[in-house]
Amino acid sequence: MVHTIKHTQILGLLLLILMTVSCERDISEDAVPATFPTTAEVYTDNPVGLTDEFFISFDPAGGANPEAFGTDDNEAYLGSSSIRIDVPAPNDPNGNFVGGIFKDRGDGRNLTGYDALTFWVKGSLTGSLEAGFGTDFEIDEFPVSAFIDLATDWRKVIIPIPDPSRLVQEKGMFLFAAGSFDVLGDDNPDVATSFDDNVGYTIWIDEIRFEKLGTLGQGQPKIFNGVDETLETFSGSTIQTTGISYTANLPSGMNQSVQLSTNYFTFSSSNPNVATVTDTGEITVLTSGEATITATVGNLSADGSLQITTTGDFENAPDPTLPESDVLSIYSDFYSVIDGLDVGAFNNDGINIEAQTFNGNELIEYQNLGFVGIGWNDTVDVSGFTHIHLDVQRLTSGSNFIVELLDYGPDGIDNGFGDGSAGGFNATSQMIDEEWVGLDIPLNSFTLPTGAGGAGNPNLNNIGNIILVSNSGAFLIDNVYFY
Repeated sequence: MVHTIKHTQILGLLLLILMTVSCERDISEDAVPATFPTTAEVYTDNPVGLTDEFFISFDPAGGANPEAFGTDDNEAYLGSSSIRIDVPAPNDPNGNFVGGIFKDRGDGRNLTGYDALTFWVKGSLTGSLEAGFGTDFEIDEFPVSAFIDLATDWRKVIIPIPDPSRLVQEKGMFLFAAGSFDVLGDDNPDVATSFDDNVGYTIWIDEIRFEKLGTLGQGQPKIFNGVDETLETFSGSTIQTTGISYTANLPSGMNQSVQLSTNYFTFSSSNPNVATVTDTGEITVLTSGEATITATVGNLSADGSLQITTTGDFENAPDPTLPESDVLSIYSDFYSVIDGLDVGAFNNDGINIEAQTFNGNELIEYQNLGFVGIGWNDTVDVSGFTHIHLDVQRLTSGSNFIVELLDYGPDGIDNGFGDGSAGGFNATSQMIDEEWVGLDIPLNSFTLPTGAGGAGNPNLNNIGNIILVSNSGAFLIDNVYFY
């Protein structure tokens, strides 16, 4: 990380030097750094230590419903009032989910003396709620959140703080998010679902505070989902640490896992000459050799690691040459990509999907590829195009490579070929090991039946997925577009 000294900082340093030289009186040894309130309570019958405008909604432009938040003087776990969240129905014109934060609008609080955020919650029906702390809509440096199963009676929720020493000046007191699409029940006919029944539901929250419980079991942080992974890569690549989590054992004996910021972790490289890692977990590969990336949270070693073997410099795929007006870009740094891109919308068990950046260009690496669906928002009409382009590099010798197109049909829904179609193209013969191959496949060449039941020759009016199929091969993919 590069630190830039501003002119004001230089002036401040000069003044300090001058004062030190010319003044006989030094700074008192009794001087202490600024401290911040340690107030534990966030909401009891009223917000504690917060202004009347303590709730800040998620952006209504993104579907958040700011009208669904309020208080209830007729329902409380303790006292006379609680937070009331009326989760909107999916078709609510004001937005189909509710969420936001409780923010300390002052200087923040010192939470280093606590080990958990706790609150009491119940729902009008069983469902789920995301809750946490550390999000302040400013820098969001130390967010933590967990998904909570709701019951119809009051239950205490404990969200562990992974490393309290980080929270010296925290403004994000509480976060919650809930939507009717989050309600559980598709797998349980005895549980009502707002999505299916087109109704909303209500959540009550009370007695929100930070606590020093002292009864939490030793936490277990993880990186890379707790797996010791290996990766062969090239000089100049950048890789983001993924699979971040933290789990603590609660006094009830249950484990509570939370999602957390990489800022809670201290990362290290066994060989910084080969690979370095930043405070946020971004790994940069410098030269050939081997290095292992590990991490800690406080004094706890994280499960999982990444052993990197670097074989040398990497050459990116050639830049596309067509003007952007002539293409529909799915995945590329060269063009604007489609809304809602998901390079792993569905896939086989055991697949590993990594976004890697080489010399400023991002690409996708699929390892142990059986099948993977590349998806996006809605569907696209590609009937006015003639080809699809993909840049592909095969990393495992002899692996086959098939490209499929899945058309959702006029209703725009993937309903198992109720009105959709699909077809494939076998590109195995064009693959060259460890070299970029630019595939330019005519759209009328997707004639093969697909593994999921497509008969070939898909319609092109409502394409919802590009599917890549192999026999557990490894591939690099870049520059996917129709033209």
